[in-house]
Amino acid sequence: MGGNLKKLKVLVSGGGTGGHIFPAIAIANAIKEQRPDAEFLFVGAEGKMEMEKVPAAGFDIEGLWISGFNRSLSLSNLMFPFKLISSMLKAKKIVKKFQPDVAIGTGGFASGPTLRVASQNGVPSLIQEQNSFPGVTNRILFKKAKSICVAYDGMEKYFGSEKTILTGNPVRKEVVQIEGKREQAIQFFELDATKKTLLIVGGSLGAQSVNNAILANLDSLLELGIQIVWQTGKTSYKEINEATQTFQNKGVHVKEFIYKMDLGYAAADMVISRAGAIAVSELELVGKPTILVPFPYAAEDHQTKNAMSLVDKGAAILVKDADVNPGLLTAIKDLTSQPKLADSLTENISKMGMPDAANQIANQVLNLVK
Repeated sequence: MGGNLKKLKVLVSGGGTGGHIFPAIAIANAIKEQRPDAEFLFVGAEGKMEMEKVPAAGFDIEGLWISGFNRSLSLSNLMFPFKLISSMLKAKKIVKKFQPDVAIGTGGFASGPTLRVASQNGVPSLIQEQNSFPGVTNRILFKKAKSICVAYDGMEKYFGSEKTILTGNPVRKEVVQIEGKREQAIQFFELDATKKTLLIVGGSLGAQSVNNAILANLDSLLELGIQIVWQTGKTSYKEINEATQTFQNKGVHVKEFIYKMDLGYAAADMVISRAGAIAVSELELVGKPTILVPFPYAAEDHQTKNAMSLVDKGAAILVKDADVNPGLLTAIKDLTSQPKLADSLTENISKMGMPDAANQIANQVLNLVK
């Protein structure tokens, strides 16, 4: 790169949940690798987790006063028009002051006003859709976007084929690098190296229905000769930790949250997970036999659609939230008693991983600036 390059300014917006925030950070980091001179400004929703996670990742962030529109009649709905106007005005100020060369939206409330204002000011924009069914914000924004990066086949039906590029979801590298870490993982969780390990993850808040089903079937699960690493999430941790005291020296390891997720994946012989887009993308890259329990109240039931994109290719087992008891026990019995089933799931899910997503999206962003 020549020394006379104008400094690249990148506006990034997305948030509300980790599923929108972490891809945004991963894309920014990938751009930074190619253009160390780039300057970034994130725009998030005030009071949401991005206001904490983005600065922790080393980026500046501005907050908008914005939230979603509830489908029920509520006070926050009456506030919505005011929040929208306030956010549009603040986004205008941000764009005017920062003067971005390109804007990136990864979904979530704040990316609506931000990308809209950027487009009105002639700033080329790219949106990244994590799910197999697009969120409301991206369904509104795509017409003005120059490029749409998606993680699932068949997204052209929502966004048209000329702008849609299949890149996969950017995931945090440190989470999916599990080669050669099995021994370390067994020590970290104090596991028995001779037993098969079931990893249970329900997202950062946990999955109540999954937790209840596992608790109800613990005796039967341990009779299968397996051990369990169980991330309960914040809400259920205390109750489950108390209820499992007698099992905790028999191979049940209860954690509120697993901070070293790479070791969780490295230890696992099979995984039970929700079907959030980023969790699914991580599981494709770590390649373990997986049982997906989609969260039934996700917007437009997108978690079921995410899960089905794997199930249709023989790459995961689906257990509906309503059927977790005894559905999970049955699925785990199948996996432990049928090595061929476990092997074919491993083979098929591993084919679906897209390890280079962040770099591919970064390339698309940089192409828009040229």
